[in-house]
Order: sequence, then C-alpha cells, then structure tokens
Amino acid sequence: METTRLIMVAVGGQGNLLASKVLGEAALISRVPVRMSEIHGMAQRGGVVESAIVFGDATSTIISDGEADILLGFEPAETLRALNRCSSKTRVITNTAPLPPFTVSIGKGVYPEVEIITALLKEKCASLVAIDAMALAKAAGSPMSVNIVLLGALIQSGSLGFSKENVIEAIQRRTKAAFLDKNIKAFELGYQAALDCQA
Repeated sequence: METTRLIMVAVGGQGNLLASKVLGEAALISRVPVRMSEIHGMAQRGGVVESAIVFGDATSTIISDGEADILLGFEPAETLRALNRCSSKTRVITNTAPLPPFTVSIGKGVYPEVEIITALLKEKCASLVAIDAMALAKAAGSPMSVNIVLLGALIQSGSLGFSKENVIEAIQRRTKAAFLDKNIKAFELGYQAALDCQA
C-alpha cells in the first residue's frame, strides 16, 4: 500500500491530540495501516505542538525534512514554520486565523501578514487550501472545534483516501457526546470550505 506522510502543527490547546486520534481511528475503520509519533511540543496552552502520522506500509513514523506528503496547519505562522518539512509535491491545508504568540502581544515580536504566509506556502508546495477555521468553528457552535473543521478540509482533499462516512464514524467514536453534534457540523463546514476553495 502506498505510504502517505502527514505532519500536523498546532498551538497547544487547539486539539492536535484529538485530531490525531480521530485520524488513527478513521484509518482503522478504513483498514489502512497507520503509525503515529508521539505528540512533540509544549504541553501547556500556547506552546507549539507537532505530530506525525504515516499511513500505509511504513516501518517508521519519522518524517524528515522535505518528506511530508501533507502538512495540516492549525495556525498560519506555525504552518509557515513547518515549510521545511515540505517539498514541491506537498499538499498544504492551513487555518488562516492567527494566534499570535505572547511575544507579539507585549510588543517584542512581529506577526507576519497572513497574505504573505499563504503566498509563500502556495509558491513552495503543490497545492494550498487556506480557510478561516476559527470562523467556521464558531459557526458550528464551538470555537474549540478548529481541529475538526481542518479534518473536514483534509478529508475533502482526498489526500488520505478515507471516505467521509468513515471519518464521521471515527468522530462519533472519539468525541464526547456533549460535543458530538457541533463537531459533526464543524467537519461538514470544513469539508464544504475546502470544496469551495477549489471551485
């Protein structure tokens, strides 16, 4: 089976861990071999978090620079920071809603313009889907569902070959009942937004 290497980058508190669990569950439902790395990064809210997931026949979860087939970014500056993991064949899906670090809020740093970030990503990679996942998460009724919005965009891209139905089943298995309806709505909104990006 062909190997697909996915890097996910986020800021602590954005739900990288849940997104990884949902994708792992979806792979199992779809009967696709999957290997996941440890989640690397700061445990506290606000720190940078990165995870690697390899689908298909592979013996390692290590994704070296230039080897990512897909980069899924929960925060635009972190997506840009991970650009070295990409090649000209990489598909990039990113949130465009910034979460500037503390250094920016106290005037010790400068946050790049989102338009510049997306232009750089588009220039270096095979394709780019850039959506305001925070706005869509709020529309779904939960600002915490940015991660699920982005999973919807990822699945719509067809990069993993998972059916929409299998991923929704994975969300149902991995999401607490209190958040399920909002997460399903968030997934659908992300899926549609990615479709609109390609129109």
